[in-house]
Amino acid sequence: MDRVLLAGGGTAGHTSPLLATADALRRRHPDLAVTCLGTPRGLEVTVIPAAGYPLELVSPVPLSRSINADLFKTPARLRQSVREAAAVIDKVRPDVVVGFGGYVSVPAYLAARKRSVPLVVHEGNALPGIANKLGARLTPYVATSFPDTRLRHARYTGLPIRRMISTLDRAALRAQAREHFGLDAERPTLLVTGGSQGAQRINATLGETAAALAEAGVQVLHIVGPKGEVALPARAAGSAPYVVERYVDRMDLAYAAADAVVCRSGSNTVTEVSGVGLPAVFVPLPHGNGEQALNARPVVDAGGALLVADGAFTREWASATLPGLLNDTSRLAQMGAAASGVIPLDADEKLADLIDEAAAR
Repeated sequence: MDRVLLAGGGTAGHTSPLLATADALRRRHPDLAVTCLGTPRGLEVTVIPAAGYPLELVSPVPLSRSINADLFKTPARLRQSVREAAAVIDKVRPDVVVGFGGYVSVPAYLAARKRSVPLVVHEGNALPGIANKLGARLTPYVATSFPDTRLRHARYTGLPIRRMISTLDRAALRAQAREHFGLDAERPTLLVTGGSQGAQRINATLGETAAALAEAGVQVLHIVGPKGEVALPARAAGSAPYVVERYVDRMDLAYAAADAVVCRSGSNTVTEVSGVGLPAVFVPLPHGNGEQALNARPVVDAGGALLVADGAFTREWASATLPGLLNDTSRLAQMGAAASGVIPLDADEKLADLIDEAAAR
């Protein structure tokens, strides 16, 4: 295999596994020409060039979920985007096209079929999206992040994640991580994150629970998001630290510093926190089609996490649950061991195997 085209974008749920897969392919094929395909609207326009990979762009084709004038423009927009994707394939001449879902994937899948280029599809969520349902009908090479995803030709590989996370030794980095964030070396530590954009419900509830956590001796590392805020009560001198960050680029250190995490349950988050054995309280995003709750379910069923609906994640619930959980070292150890036994951390290599298989067809 000499050349590969990786299609995915919009959110970190698509771009993160794409980049992890690109890195895995480069490790085994150092001279491989990797090109990425995205749209001008997504996160890919920033993160893919920053990772050192060339990016080609096609027009986005969002699918309106209501019957309106915009819906009737979809066929023409799709034809144009497929033409653009086919032009990229003609330019790059990939041995295989790999899609990770999202707006860019449908034109990539149809253009790959049109040009008779082998296609590999990776589905990030437990509940597959429209793009990958289509892609799975066009190829036998289909990979899923979760074991029970219902998708044609599905093979369970897991979700490719960054090597800095998949190879993380939390215990070995614990002291360095807590010093990095200005945390106490010995106190029980709760990590709070709503993902790259933050989560208003999580931020508000933790602010209201801060006093109960401090009284229980629990310190907090809270990543509120670039526009997030957390309202904290006045703190007594000598109380447990409550560190607020808008963004953290060393999530390996954040995971290493923590004894447990409160977070959403997007596929990347579930894979990372569970894969490294970090006990979690998952608060699924209440919008969409319920895929976040489904993402968390295997880990919750194994005993590695708690699952709380967004509307139920209140000050009363958090104050009654989090202080006791963070001070129960035996329970945390059991949850961490259960979590780490559910999620594979070698999905990047397994997906690279599938891509090699498709390219050699």
